[in-house]
Amino acid sequence: MSCGEPHETDCSEVLDHLYEFLDREMPDSDCTKFEVHFEECSPCLEKYGLEQAVKKLVKRCCGHDDVPSDLRAKVMGRIDLIRSGQAVPDQDVATAQE
Repeated sequence: MSCGEPHETDCSEVLDHLYEFLDREMPDSDCTKFEVHFEECSPCLEKYGLEQAVKKLVKRCCGHDDVPSDLRAKVMGRIDLIRSGQAVPDQDVATAQE
């Protein structure tokens, strides 16, 4: 996704790290870069708004449940694999947790 306009921070970088931004798991300087990008790029701002709404909905519906740390690690590992373009194992994350 891109608006076709040049930006200091590329749309692909913003979208690749959107969840880190949403979760405030990145340095303040990177957060500032992303905020500037959202001011300039309406497609990325729209994607951010959608993901933020989904995150709030999930928190409201499931926010009281504690996630086991090993399951979180497995899910995050799979996300990293997908982001890096590596093959993802066929084994389901939920099955691997059992």
